Amino acid sequence: MDLNTFLLVFAIAACIYMACNIGANDVANAMGTSVGSGSLTFKQAILIAAVAEFAGAYLVGGHVSDTIRKGMLDPTIFADDPIHLVYGMIGALIASAVWLNLASYLGWPVSTTHSIVGAVVGFGVMAGGLDAVSWGKVGKVVMSWVISPAMGGLCSFILFRFITYQIFSRRNPLLYAKRLLPYLVFMVCIILANAMLYKGLKNLHLDLSFVQAMAYAILVGVAGFFLSKVIVKKVPDVPKREIHKQLESTEKIFKYLQILTAFYIAFAHGSNDVANAVGPLAAVVAILKNGTVQMKVDMPSWILAMGGACIVFGLLIWGRRVMETIGNKITEITPSRGFCATFGAATVVLVCSKMGLPVSTTHTLVGSVIGVGFARGLPTLNLGIIQEIVTSWLATVPFTAVLSAILFKILLITLG
Repeated sequence: MDLNTFLLVFAIAACIYMACNIGANDVANAMGTSVGSGSLTFKQAILIAAVAEFAGAYLVGGHVSDTIRKGMLDPTIFADDPIHLVYGMIGALIASAVWLNLASYLGWPVSTTHSIVGAVVGFGVMAGGLDAVSWGKVGKVVMSWVISPAMGGLCSFILFRFITYQIFSRRNPLLYAKRLLPYLVFMVCIILANAMLYKGLKNLHLDLSFVQAMAYAILVGVAGFFLSKVIVKKVPDVPKREIHKQLESTEKIFKYLQILTAFYIAFAHGSNDVANAVGPLAAVVAILKNGTVQMKVDMPSWILAMGGACIVFGLLIWGRRVMETIGNKITEITPSRGFCATFGAATVVLVCSKMGLPVSTTHTLVGSVIGVGFARGLPTLNLGIIQEIVTSWLATVPFTAVLSAILFKILLITLG
C-alpha cells in the first residue's frame, strides 16, 4: 500500500469515528428533551433522528466545504507541503473524536464545532506558529460560549413564562391550550419552514430570496394553523374540576409541537454539523488527488452519505448518556417545557445564523433548558450538573488543540 492510499484509508476511518461521536453527542442533544419529557421513546427518537439527520446531511449538507474549517488558518503555510495539511486534518479529526467520545461517556453535551476548531488551531500553531492562526475568529468562538446559552436561555424563559401565564395558570388550561395551539403552530411552521427554505436548500438549486422563502413559509404556517384547528377539535374535553386530567391532556397537546421542533433541530444539525466530520476528509481527498491546497473543495456525495449514516449509528450506540443529561439531569422536563427549550434554541440558531453571529447549537439548547428551569425557580435547576457542563465547554478547545498538535507532530515524524 502506497502512502497516499494509506492516508486516504486512515482519513476515512478518522472521519467515521468523528461522525459517530457527533451523533452520540450533538444529535443526542437535539433529541434529549423529547425523550426526557416522554414525548418520544429512545427508539422513536432514533428513528426521527435517522430520517432528519440523514436528510439534512445528504440533501443540504454542503457540497462545497472550507478546506480549513471556519477560516481559522492561513492556507499559505501549507502551499509548499500540502501533505502536511493532510496530516493536520487527520490529527484534528482524531483529536476531536476522542474528546467527543470522552464527553459522551461522561454525559457532557459539548460543541462539535468548537472541538474541530480547537483541533485545527492546535495543528496550525504547530505547523506555522502563532501567526498562522486567525485569532480574531478564535475570539468569536470564545464569545459564542456566552452568546449562545444566554440568548437561548432568554428566548425560552420568555416563551415558557408566556405559555404559563396564558395556559397553565388558568382554571381551565385545556380550553386555553386549544385556543392558543393553532397560533403556536402557525408561528412554529413559519420559522422552521423559513429556516429550511432561505439559504437552506442551495444544494438542491432552490436558492430563494428572503421574501420568497417567507411567502412560502407563511403558506406552510397557514396550512399548519388550519390543520391544528382540526386536530384540536378532536381532543376530548375534560371537566374543569378534574385539574390533574386537564394538565395531562394539555401536556399531550404539546408533545406534537415538541416532536416537530426536535425534527427541525435534527435536520438543521445534519445539514450544518456534518461538515465538522466530512469537511476535513473532503480536504484530504482533494489534496491527495490534486496535490495542492484549495480554499474550497467539492464534497463528493459518497462522503456526505457516509457522514450522515455514521452520525445516526453513533446516536444509536452511544447517545443515551447525553440524552439523559439534557432530558433529566439539568431540570425536570415536560412536553411543554421541552417545546419551549427546543423552539427557543431553534429560533436563536436561525436568527443568529442569518445575522452571521457565531453560535453553537449545543450551547444554545443547554442554555434554553436552563432558561426553562430558571423560569420555574432556581431550586428546580441542578447547579452541580450545570457547573460540570460549563467546565467541559471551557476545556473543549484547549484539549483538542493540544491533542491535535501532538498527533500532527507524531504523523509528521512517523510518515515524514
